[in-house]
Amino acid sequence: MANSAKTCDIAVIGGGPAGSMAAIRAGQLGRSAALIEKNFFLGSKILITGRGRCNLTNTASMDVFIKKFGRREGEFFRSAFFSFSNEDLMEFFRAGGLELKVERQGRVFPVTDKARSVTLVLEKCLKESGVDVMYGARLLDIKRKAGGFTLILKDGVSITAKKVIIASGGASFKATGSTGDGFSLAERMGHMIAPLKPALVPLKAKERWVKELQGVGLESIRLTFHYGDKRVVSEIGELMFTHFGVSGPLVLDASGDAVSALDKYKEIRMTIDLKPGLKKEQLESRLVKEFAAEGDARIGSLMRNLLPKRMIAVFLALLNISQEKRANQMTKEERRAIIDALKAFSLTITGSLPIEEAMVTGGGVSKNEINPRTMESRIAPGLYFAGEVIEGRAPSGGYNLQQAFSTGWLAGEKAAESVK
Repeated sequence: MANSAKTCDIAVIGGGPAGSMAAIRAGQLGRSAALIEKNFFLGSKILITGRGRCNLTNTASMDVFIKKFGRREGEFFRSAFFSFSNEDLMEFFRAGGLELKVERQGRVFPVTDKARSVTLVLEKCLKESGVDVMYGARLLDIKRKAGGFTLILKDGVSITAKKVIIASGGASFKATGSTGDGFSLAERMGHMIAPLKPALVPLKAKERWVKELQGVGLESIRLTFHYGDKRVVSEIGELMFTHFGVSGPLVLDASGDAVSALDKYKEIRMTIDLKPGLKKEQLESRLVKEFAAEGDARIGSLMRNLLPKRMIAVFLALLNISQEKRANQMTKEERRAIIDALKAFSLTITGSLPIEEAMVTGGGVSKNEINPRTMESRIAPGLYFAGEVIEGRAPSGGYNLQQAFSTGWLAGEKAAESVK
């Protein structure tokens, strides 16, 4: 391939969900498309999503999808979601021979429980659409030329294209190839990049005792983040303690807002409601009955009905209550201290893991400079964007992958339609 030149209608940069779908759609509409992928296989990030199972979308309504991205971001993605909805995406994969299943909270997975099944369908559709997939192709530069663009790749390869779609992902999980290349390309073409921040990322805690709880998981709990006068309350879900802080679905979903809050506040307080289904009065009644019924029992043993075994020592130590104390020796103040801690177990959040270890990149190419009805640049006509490279993020649950597939479809379609 040394010193070779190619021509095509549409060049797509990045072989993830957005880029693959953009190239497929362009090919379906009869345009010649080249898909430039730096790795030697497609969808490296797809392969690690959903713990290797790929939560590719959600059954929620489009209104919910828009809400998940936030009012401003969600409205930007409205056209993309309605051009290629979650129902359209599920039908796309079924037509490609992949059966799907719906799990809790509307999360959609392949019945195989293997993310590789998703990339196999994409590979099949790329082939059927006549897309020239270029593996191991690293883009060095992109330049405007009369009637289009020239893309310079390593080893002296160049591509002349009438339209270009940047779908190279974000800056999270760099091991998958998401090294932020698309942001520098966009900047070279005159675009502004909203500050990059980690999203869907574990959070760091100030308290040293979290190390003792590493690996302890909590289920059916609720989080509240306190910054300034603001209180952000999560849904009920799961959390996992780590050696540096906390992770798990609830933490990951709230992390984007927490990271933004840490720009203003050095520390933020996070409280865990360990018993969201019970009011303080109900807990009081329960403890009074249990302490009376088992007055000679050690409090450490009785707490096993309320907390994971490994958490009891830390929990009671923070309240200065000995595990050996008998239930009939507990004071009213100690009992109420336990109840208060069960309803608001507190940690101090000081930061997060770096963006390289985040699942999603916050920030990106400014939405103000992209036409939401076409995904075309308002700065550089003929240039389009799709996927994580665009600013805007949502919680886990398949919403971010749907955004990638939807914006990819829309960009590929509109780029194809504009080729003369």
